[in-house]
Amino acid sequence: MRIRVAVIGGGQNCEHDVSLASAAGISDALRSQGHEVVPLTIETDGTWRDAAGRRIELADAVRVLSTCAVAVPAVHGPRGEDGTLAALCELARVPYVGSGVRAGAIAMDKWTTKLVAQSVGIATAPGRLLTATTAGSYAWTRPVVVKPVAAGSSHGVSMVSVPDGLEPALASALALDDRVLVEEVVSGREIDVAVLGRPGGLRVVAPTLEIRVDGMFDFEAKYGGSSTFTVPAHLTEAETAALTEAAVAMYDALGCAGLARVDFFLTAEGPVLNEVNTMPGFTEQSQVPRMFAAAGTSYGDLLDLMVRDVIEG
Repeated sequence: MRIRVAVIGGGQNCEHDVSLASAAGISDALRSQGHEVVPLTIETDGTWRDAAGRRIELADAVRVLSTCAVAVPAVHGPRGEDGTLAALCELARVPYVGSGVRAGAIAMDKWTTKLVAQSVGIATAPGRLLTATTAGSYAWTRPVVVKPVAAGSSHGVSMVSVPDGLEPALASALALDDRVLVEEVVSGREIDVAVLGRPGGLRVVAPTLEIRVDGMFDFEAKYGGSSTFTVPAHLTEAETAALTEAAVAMYDALGCAGLARVDFFLTAEGPVLNEVNTMPGFTEQSQVPRMFAAAGTSYGDLLDLMVRDVIEG
């Protein structure tokens, strides 16, 4: 069955270019599956553009959306992944791939996600929430990671190993968000778990992925080619079971739908949650497609499945 699919890329945030890459990959893969793709792009200034690159008003974008059977909001970060585009699709009454408004908003907020994790018994790194007003009162005592509460692709994230590094790290994070999370450094293996929710409450968990990098998995490591992905990660059965259980628990506690990537540090004491991505990077070379490919589900087949699940679910 040929399906008319709107794919929304870009966005008004620091992940604009990453989102464009995801949207382009998704569009090509869906076309290869025989679907009709209708691209929509949001520029960094909030301007919408149609498939021909023409500037259109929001009302026109909604009209285009309403001609499609399903939408794929491939916008990472604020004003996209945080539930904003899910809300637009809800109001336009257009079915869409991925999590709804509530799950997107909560998962995008790293501090709130920590509180949810703790409430269901999943460990998180000890941390503090700071604002521009309170940041000056924070005293460095040990190595910490400083990050914006609601940003992605590791933008504004810094490892602070010496006292003099704290002030510029806080400034970098506060440039992207008015709230900042300061967390103690967790020593452990970086393991990603991808969870796909399917109709009927089924949860499909892909083979785990381990990230290996010299230093911190920051923006340069993510997109500069200096990191190594191992799929499946070399884990014991007990480690895999613990990570899977924690990932599904977070997926359900947040109320996620479609695909989500749940990132952990695997320590000697067990999994420690890092973050949850309800719209993770989605080119063919991104973590989640690699994880499902390791289970025999190709990039195109995965996207086809996600689109059909929305229509049939």
